[in-house]
Amino acid sequence: MKYTQLGRTGLKVSRLVLGTMNFGPQTDEADSHAIMDAALDAGINYFDTANVYGWGENKGRTEEIIGNWFAKGGERRDKVVLATKVYGNMAADGDVWPNHDKLSALNIRRAVDASLKRLQTDYIDVYQFHHIDRRTPFEEIWQAIDVLVQQGKILYVGSSNFPGYKIAQANEIAARRGGTIGLVSEQCLYNLAERRAEMEVIPAAQEYGLGVIPWSPLQGGLLGGVIKKEVEGGRRASGRAADSLANTTIRAQIQSYEDLLDKHGIEPGEAALAWLLTRPGVTGPIVGPRTAEQLDSALRAVELELSDELLTGLDEIFPGPGPSPEAFAW
Repeated sequence: MKYTQLGRTGLKVSRLVLGTMNFGPQTDEADSHAIMDAALDAGINYFDTANVYGWGENKGRTEEIIGNWFAKGGERRDKVVLATKVYGNMAADGDVWPNHDKLSALNIRRAVDASLKRLQTDYIDVYQFHHIDRRTPFEEIWQAIDVLVQQGKILYVGSSNFPGYKIAQANEIAARRGGTIGLVSEQCLYNLAERRAEMEVIPAAQEYGLGVIPWSPLQGGLLGGVIKKEVEGGRRASGRAADSLANTTIRAQIQSYEDLLDKHGIEPGEAALAWLLTRPGVTGPIVGPRTAEQLDSALRAVELELSDELLTGLDEIFPGPGPSPEAFAW
């Protein structure tokens, strides 16, 4: 495994981030534990989750699965850089109560304590805001975070799904307050087929020293060889990937992508991950394996070297927006 610093911090993290969103809803606890063990054995030390994972009536279940894994011992907790998120309402569906969501100081305090209990740990390495809160000022948010840092409950703070201007606003207010390091990472939707983050989010993250953690690196499976799998009689595309393939233009684009990689003898999903690892500002993509085999495929991407010819070909199929602000200014 290869490692890098998380943004401007001294924290060393693996170039692949283990996403746990499937733990509980699609992968049972025993298999989830086996995947986490395999990830740790492979050198992945950055694990990402969120308090709402498990979804619906099972919100918090994913954190509980991770907590039970930590409780097995074997220095599991000490070896892991643990990231979780706050924002969503944790009440059962239809039982929403005021102040049980978003980023008020009250909810942040409540949510941290609840996550710590489920995770069976006394600290969170990277506590992330899952979305922007348009009603809560950053002065209040940072005051709440300062208290939690002083209490030793969290070490660093990151964002997720933030626009560029909110990254700037958050860190400028943190700087004015003094004593607050501000945001150190940003999780954003970013992959070969979805490159809008290059317009504002990634430039802002680089300017303020945030590590970029792309989620959905395969665009919901679209970049994982879906057409080839259909032809070979494997699992058909579903969800977002199926919706995209219904568009004939996108289907032709994906066919060109798969043909290019077939020519180079590279698996599409591994190439999509390897491409992200070449991108400026990217710390590492989140991989969310449902099975051990999917984890093995992701691990191969770390060692994959993409030739200049292949990178040029990928850019021709999936052209990015271009440099900012030129891409939208003229």
